[in-house]
Amino acid sequence: MPSLLSVARALPLAVALLVTGAAVATPVYADESGAWSVAPSAGGGTRPAKDGRPYFYVEGTPGSVLEDTVTVTNPGSKPRTIELTGADADNTRGGAFSLDRGKPTDTGSWITFARREVKVPPRTRAEVPFSVSVPEGAVPGDHPGAIVARGGGRDAGVRVHLRVSGPTLSALTVEKVKAEGSRITYDVVNRGNTVLTPKLAVRADGLFGTLLDRPARPLPIELLPGRRVTLTEPWKDAPSLDSAEVTLTVTAAGDARGEASASVRFVPWGWVAGVGAALLGLAGAAFWFVRRRRGPVGEPPPDELEQSGTERELTSAGTGRGEQL
Repeated sequence: MPSLLSVARALPLAVALLVTGAAVATPVYADESGAWSVAPSAGGGTRPAKDGRPYFYVEGTPGSVLEDTVTVTNPGSKPRTIELTGADADNTRGGAFSLDRGKPTDTGSWITFARREVKVPPRTRAEVPFSVSVPEGAVPGDHPGAIVARGGGRDAGVRVHLRVSGPTLSALTVEKVKAEGSRITYDVVNRGNTVLTPKLAVRADGLFGTLLDRPARPLPIELLPGRRVTLTEPWKDAPSLDSAEVTLTVTAAGDARGEASASVRFVPWGWVAGVGAALLGLAGAAFWFVRRRRGPVGEPPPDELEQSGTERELTSAGTGRGEQL
């Protein structure tokens, strides 16, 4: 009869290891120095791992220990020494899935291998058991990570999709919407505890009608819980002169929805600058013409000088005639 300890250890193993989604490609090199690969174990027999699971999916309650096996295959003619480590997942600046290169503090730190370093003989594959120990205080929801293998001057990895049992929330927000020139920039923030693949709809209304109306389409991102990414939406046919209200709507599975708007004025600054320069030129020409007509400061205009001289001549002539009498 099995002991209570063995039953307690077997209980987490009853949690199904599910397979969903698309495969994550493992780099394959033609030269002998990098021909090894790493993948989830395909089970017994000689069936290659690439025909099995594309990644690991594990789910368990806080405090549970989940177990599985990773396969390292060496098809080359030389033995290979491969080091195995756990890593946390992260997002790139553009929202793509990546690995956190720092010291793991989440899923990567919960992974323990039966052997961290494995020596694989030529044309052989090694099966390495590992466990994922979910802490008692783990937050429910998705905790993506990876198993990273290093050897022969390169790295390769397999995703670990871990979900901690408990309440899940799918929520996101759109923030910092700004329209500049021929593009719209904005932030998408995952406010929930599940991984999201959002869709984006864009609408812009100007003074005389709709300027932009793009239906919802998937964004090329895989937004992890708590992450923020800054994205750009092109707007090549933006108006030259108008005032518009731009509205972005982002949705995702689980009824997640976020919406934000921003006002923008389109002004042809080049044309405005040209008109301003022309007006300044006209003002300068008018000022020069007036100054030329008036002469130096403090002197009367040329017409007044001519008239004053004529009056002096007439006065002088009249005085001369009076003296002769």
